[in-house]
Amino acid sequence: MTDQPSLSFFARFWLAFVCFWRIWFDQAFAQAVLPVREADKAGKLPSGVPPSELPAGPTEQKPPEKKEPVAALPPEREHAPALQILAMLQREGRFIDFLQEDVAAFPDADVGVAARIVHEGCRKVLRQYLTLEPVLPQSEGDRVNVPAGFDAQRTRLTGNVAGQPPYTGVLKHRGWVTTAVKFPTTSPAMDPRVLAPAEVELP
Repeated sequence: MTDQPSLSFFARFWLAFVCFWRIWFDQAFAQAVLPVREADKAGKLPSGVPPSELPAGPTEQKPPEKKEPVAALPPEREHAPALQILAMLQREGRFIDFLQEDVAAFPDADVGVAARIVHEGCRKVLRQYLTLEPVLPQSEGDRVNVPAGFDAQRTRLTGNVAGQPPYTGVLKHRGWVTTAVKFPTTSPAMDPRVLAPAEVELP
């Protein structure tokens, strides 16, 4: 252990002056000095004690480290699950092909045949990857009660909405809620924007 150099009178005078005002206006500094003062009053602070052996005061809290902002995902990555299910609907039911087609130019019979194919494939996707249940168990056309404090996301009121719940009305649509999702994982190397690859038949 190396001896600390002694302070001159003027050095001690300047230190006392600085500490005086710091103790007045800096609570953390005063709290750090207090253990040294208490040790001196108890006679436990012999002269010449190096700073490394002084009683430890409360540690000064470091300002929280600034975290680097997380880079925002590009839209195709942020909405990848939605694009994934759209790609599955296209693969199984030609959903995008059907919506992109101008069906007004086709006879109703042809549209009906195409709709049946799209319905079958899209229904297969929903049943394979999603578990759906009606929001309300009653049948459409039944009279139902809407209690006070109802969830507006699960029940939407239409017609003459006035006053405060509870309400009584006719169920027009049972609604749907997803109770389980079983999407397959996809490789990050795949581009989620590609909903269906172009198909080229070679001779």
